[in-house]
Amino acid sequence: METYFESGIGTEIKMPCQNQQLNNNDRQEHTAMSSTKQVRFASCGNSVLTESNRDAEVAETCENVFNSELQRQIGSQLKLLPLNDQIRELQTIIRDKSTSRGDFVFCADRLIRLVVEEGLNQLPYSKCTVTTPTGHKYDGVKFEKGNCGVSIMRSGEAMEQGLRDCCRSIRIGKILIQSDEDTQKAKVYYAKFPPDISRRKVLLMYPILSTGNTVIEAVRVLTEHGLQPKHIILLSLFSTPHGAKSIIQEFPEITILTTEVHPVAPTHFGQRYFGTD
Repeated sequence: METYFESGIGTEIKMPCQNQQLNNNDRQEHTAMSSTKQVRFASCGNSVLTESNRDAEVAETCENVFNSELQRQIGSQLKLLPLNDQIRELQTIIRDKSTSRGDFVFCADRLIRLVVEEGLNQLPYSKCTVTTPTGHKYDGVKFEKGNCGVSIMRSGEAMEQGLRDCCRSIRIGKILIQSDEDTQKAKVYYAKFPPDISRRKVLLMYPILSTGNTVIEAVRVLTEHGLQPKHIILLSLFSTPHGAKSIIQEFPEITILTTEVHPVAPTHFGQRYFGTD
């Protein structure tokens, strides 16, 4: 909840001393300032909401209902990062056409890191016990071996560094898929994976899901190499409802992890990130 407190910053306020009372002019001035000068603080008490805040809350509620309904339709295979103000700000800056390329890349890298961290949280782990420097035993966990990343070129390569920052020695494969000029169908031009990819858990990286066709073709290539769709976790920043549904309908066992499902995806992402726009 949010509470608003009065502030007189930049304005002289006359305060009564001991038994001195406010005169009529002072009361009028104080009342006027109370209605116009407000500073926002986080609090657990009651909140005084402005009209814009109420509109924002209504919009957020509608979005939550939309996402819940979409997840109900698609199932548990679609996972959304819990929305907070930090993620919303990063999404806003990336979508803003006036954002400089430097700010765009900086915010994109931050959002990528959040998605990668949650993607790693979806991987299997086993319990282990270690000894601390003081000689005490600590019961913890460790990730099981056999994980790798695969980026769909070119925009997927923007997520590779974020994965390496979290897993320094992880192996990363690549797929190049482009739409055929005549048929508009996705066509594979290049694919290189670790030789034992059929036995690995794969973090498939592609930041923008628009139609889903590119990802569907990439998953087909991976399955042709012996990988089961249930061992694929798709890491994405933005997705459209159509894109997410198309992928899940084609491969019901795949897991999709994204920050937002919205009818309009920022398809300019790759050009802005690599400076080719």
